[in-house]
Amino acid sequence: MGLLTGKKALVSGVANPRSIAWGIAQVFHEHGARVAFTCLESTQRRVAKLAAELDSDLVFPCDVAKDEDIARTFEKVGEAFDGHLHVFVHSIAYARLEEMSGEFLNVTREGWRLALDVSAYSLVAMARAARPLMKAAGGGSIMTLTFAGGNRVAPGYNMMGVAKAALESAVRYLAYDLGPDGIRVNALSPGPIPTVSGMVTQGFEESLQFTTTHSPLLRSITPRDVGNVAVWYAADISSAVTGATVPIDGGMGLLLAGAAAHPRARKPVSERP
Repeated sequence: MGLLTGKKALVSGVANPRSIAWGIAQVFHEHGARVAFTCLESTQRRVAKLAAELDSDLVFPCDVAKDEDIARTFEKVGEAFDGHLHVFVHSIAYARLEEMSGEFLNVTREGWRLALDVSAYSLVAMARAARPLMKAAGGGSIMTLTFAGGNRVAPGYNMMGVAKAALESAVRYLAYDLGPDGIRVNALSPGPIPTVSGMVTQGFEESLQFTTTHSPLLRSITPRDVGNVAVWYAADISSAVTGATVPIDGGMGLLLAGAAAHPRARKPVSERP
């Protein structure tokens, strides 16, 4: 039996096979969870094909900028899962490319509003909709995806960094509000992963290379790495953990600025004689 046997999970943000959310969904399935998905209407057919690989036909298009869409989606999730939901994964973020490059001073009012609405407020709105389903299940686990650029400056991240900072703060406040209902709220903070959205970010290739050559583990991070930690968040074994952000970055957060000037003397295990 897997750690999530009998659990009903909803995963948002799957867009293609390289999505972090897809890696999480795969590991959930391997641990026995029944998985449903939300996605953009434009990606519904693609996500449905992926969902079928996990023996799921539960794919619900949802525009998280519209409260009526969120309400309708969770109503359908409740119908599909007999009124119960144990796990919800929020893997949704958006900012215009022009708001993520150049000087942060040039961010526009509309770009600010859009990034905060889609990337941070959507967690609050969806957690509110998930609450009655999780209460009916006797409690649950909500988790979201963040990045270190939310608490440190990551050139080329700009407006998304501000959105992630807001998202992490929302995690803490939601954890406080939902704790009495037995609902835990946490965040996962992966290092650079070559997703479609990540690869268009300024300086992404350099960040990925730096992780493989300087992190304590001397390797890049994969969606499966994130999925493994997500299973821990979702399972009963982490029942006392809420309001936390766990880095999944190979230990990059341990390094001080200027670490690039000190190349590693040791080699990964796979390269040792």
